Amino acid sequence: MQSPLPQRPRSTLAAVRERLNISRLAIRHAGVTLCCWIAIALFGLYAFSTLKYALFPDITFPVVVVSATMPDTVDSVAATTKTVPTALETESQVTIPLEAQLQSVEGLKKVVSSTFAERSRFNLRFRVGTSLPEATAAVEDKIEQLKLSSEPDFSTVDFEVIPLNLNEATVVSYALASEEMALSELATLTETEILPELEDLPGVLRVDLLGTGAIASDSSSNSSSSNSSSSNTSLSAEDAEPSLLERLQSSPTLVRFNGQSALALQIVKEGDVNTLDVARTAEDAIAQLQAEFPDVSFTLATTQADYITAATQATIDSLLGAVIIAVLVIFGFLRSWRATLITALAIPLSLLGTCIVMAMFGFNLETITLLALALVIGIIVDDAIVEVENITRHIELGASPRQAALRATQEIGLTVSASTLTIVAVFLPVALMGGTVGQFFKPFGLTVSAAVLISLLVARTLSPVLAAAWLKAQTARQPATDRQHQIFLSNGKASSNGQALQNGQALSRRKASLPASQSITWVERRYSRLLSWALRHRWAVIGVATATCIAGLALIPFIPKGFIPQLDRGEFYLNYRVPMPGGLISQAPPTASAPTELPGGLSAAPTDVQTAPSQTPPLPQDPSVLLLQQTLGYGESLEEDVLRLPEVDSVFTTVGRQGRPNEGRLYIQLKGERDRDTATVQAQLREILSANSESGNFESDNSDVITSVENVPFVETGGEKPLQVALLGEDVAILSEAVSEVKTAVEALPGFADVQISGEENTPGQIVEITRESGQRVAYLSANLAPELALGDATDQVVAIAQSIIPPDVSIDLGSDSARIGEVLGSFGRTLALAIVCMLAVLFIPFGRLLEPAVVGLCLPLSVVGALLALLITQSDFGMVSLLGLLFLLGLLDKNALLLMDYANQLRRAGMNRTEAILKTGLVRLRPILMTTASTVLGLLPIALGLGAGAELRQPMAVAIIGGLLTSTLLSLVVVPVLYSLLEDGWIKLAGKAS
Repeated sequence: MQSPLPQRPRSTLAAVRERLNISRLAIRHAGVTLCCWIAIALFGLYAFSTLKYALFPDITFPVVVVSATMPDTVDSVAATTKTVPTALETESQVTIPLEAQLQSVEGLKKVVSSTFAERSRFNLRFRVGTSLPEATAAVEDKIEQLKLSSEPDFSTVDFEVIPLNLNEATVVSYALASEEMALSELATLTETEILPELEDLPGVLRVDLLGTGAIASDSSSNSSSSNSSSSNTSLSAEDAEPSLLERLQSSPTLVRFNGQSALALQIVKEGDVNTLDVARTAEDAIAQLQAEFPDVSFTLATTQADYITAATQATIDSLLGAVIIAVLVIFGFLRSWRATLITALAIPLSLLGTCIVMAMFGFNLETITLLALALVIGIIVDDAIVEVENITRHIELGASPRQAALRATQEIGLTVSASTLTIVAVFLPVALMGGTVGQFFKPFGLTVSAAVLISLLVARTLSPVLAAAWLKAQTARQPATDRQHQIFLSNGKASSNGQALQNGQALSRRKASLPASQSITWVERRYSRLLSWALRHRWAVIGVATATCIAGLALIPFIPKGFIPQLDRGEFYLNYRVPMPGGLISQAPPTASAPTELPGGLSAAPTDVQTAPSQTPPLPQDPSVLLLQQTLGYGESLEEDVLRLPEVDSVFTTVGRQGRPNEGRLYIQLKGERDRDTATVQAQLREILSANSESGNFESDNSDVITSVENVPFVETGGEKPLQVALLGEDVAILSEAVSEVKTAVEALPGFADVQISGEENTPGQIVEITRESGQRVAYLSANLAPELALGDATDQVVAIAQSIIPPDVSIDLGSDSARIGEVLGSFGRTLALAIVCMLAVLFIPFGRLLEPAVVGLCLPLSVVGALLALLITQSDFGMVSLLGLLFLLGLLDKNALLLMDYANQLRRAGMNRTEAILKTGLVRLRPILMTTASTVLGLLPIALGLGAGAELRQPMAVAIIGGLLTSTLLSLVVVPVLYSLLEDGWIKLAGKAS
């Protein structure tokens, strides 16, 4: 069992090593090598200058909205009476046929429809990557085909198809006010002078003017005023375009900023344009407009730029910190500034080369790609560490720097190349993942793969060249047999007279040790004793490793299961909706004045929004304007609750968003310097709203208002809450009753907030709303969550409650982020399997047998143990971000195992028996493995501590990597050699029995 490893034919291993030894070619042509890397650095600097900063990768979620409105039916007896179809009739006559027609549209992922009396609204969600124009055209074509059908008759149904690119987001908003001009005059000035300037800016899709509901109200209630001002508010007759007044009346809105009525400009970017570019361009344009119109004040109300800048800068700071720490760790181990400089040069060159690849693929410098660069610092420097450390060791053995560079690179080149290629084999499948998750992490996978490949080129070409030129020779103080043995290993060939075998046997009789020129540290001494003990008690080691893995996996149920961590952005929304029974509001607004009953169930505007409290204003022609005023009245009460919070810096209120006059939104910006995080402020606000709703205080009673405190979404997906559970069945009444019972039970649980259900206005006697999903009736329950409640755990709780309530004919499904957790786990499961297969296939190349890949495969679970323990201790979510950390660990563990097994094989081919080869390998490879681990762990500490904006996203990955790397390094230094010897013994026994 202690026999040397049989010699492999020179045509295999030696030939492969020589072919992959590009270091020899680089050293021979040192000038060309230096020029190439200078060129790469220059191109990298240029590529870096072209990269844009962003918060997250550009992902398009193609959505097409279809609205269908049925015509009113005139009663035959009384011609003046119109019959409005019920929701059930609209469903059968319009929703179901149109749903069946649309199901065959290519690329369609899900159809969700809402049916009301005489109208239906479809939300068509297409697979990520689907062309939105093509999807829209396909939907329009299906509708035209349906119109041409004879039964039912859709020729009179009014259809509207609206494509939604959720990347076409509002970048920045400005509140406009003037002490010199009336609101109507300010609107006219904005329309004619300001909007054209902003709409012509590069990257701007459109500029929305908000707060015009008051102007529409004044104009519609005073026709003479409107006529007299028509020449000022309309465009030229030559444009044949609608006037400003006509456009304002079609979709009126109301705006308040910090408690004052105002107008607002919302600058919406094009879908494929960088957010920061548009924000900076708009900021410059607004500064010029402020100088041009001194009577108008432009106040920044909302912006995405500040948080994007803060989050990206925090990630860059972490990246720079990792670089500095890595350099310090290298110097601490090598104790040579020349060797440290050679190794450290791999970092900027690898990063600059990666920038070239990022520019080619159109990536941004955003949280995901910057995080990838910060994480790979340890791997980037690892190849250079191994190369330079090995060259330094050969110099200490007595070789000249040039000889040491040639011998060391020949000895270790294949191992370094194979280990790096296995990392690429791990991360390339991440870049090829499908679905939403795949699109999101494609930049991550490609960035990591590019970085490690370029670092390999640096280590195999530039590092040996610089080492040969900069490192100084040393006088060897070691027996000749050791030097001859090292020469034998580096040349990779045996002499015909058997001298190499004799040298190897002489060395095997000595205790395995480092060269005499190096003192053995206490760490190396203790490790040598531990490894020697482990080789004598192999099954005990395997038992401990197995028990450790089982214990680690047993921790999974206790770790919070999430999707994406909640970010402390210092900003959030307070959305509210006023009930509209029958399509119109009937409740009184929260004011002290008594409402005036008006036709159609409308109430007059409260006195605090009337122009003259002692006079009754005329009834507006458009009831939606009055609804806006009433909804704003509720918003003013909510503003008072929000402004009581000491952390609040500003409140920007809009009413009538997306043509919904009974809905409003408060955008709440918190102060930069504050003692509490966003989640804590949100929790207090929810308590205030709940207390006011139950207090009965009329002035602050918001019991008629449905409120929801919402985070600014991680990626815009259409305003969904993170938790969403769907009940599917055929009977609308049963679904409504069941989901109401589930809501009551969920609201009693801690950690759930803003629990809402669809079809809340349905009663057993009247069906107001019917929701359908992919051909089935459905009722949704959605909720926001407190930070201490992970999404996966919350979803499990709601599903358990629903299963105890629903009748047998009702089933459960998941939506929103609750469903995406399953998608993430499924995608990563397939990706992990593919990555492991690719990695093991690559490992077969340098070894030519299955033993070494089998050792790596069996050791992979060791990386999970520490990661899971670290996640449990820090209570970090086991979700999409931490899963990437686990993939990252596979590559690091694989490199360590390769370093150990390949060098042991080299020693055994030189004639050393297996046990002493393993012992010597452990001592020789201990230093580079510890250097890599220390540089990676220490470099990730700032990220793991959760410092800076966006830290919640970066932290789980760093925690998982640190915990996994610490345990996997410790265990792999012992378990890999033990498994290596055990499996080989088993292989030999099986081969003996077979023969």
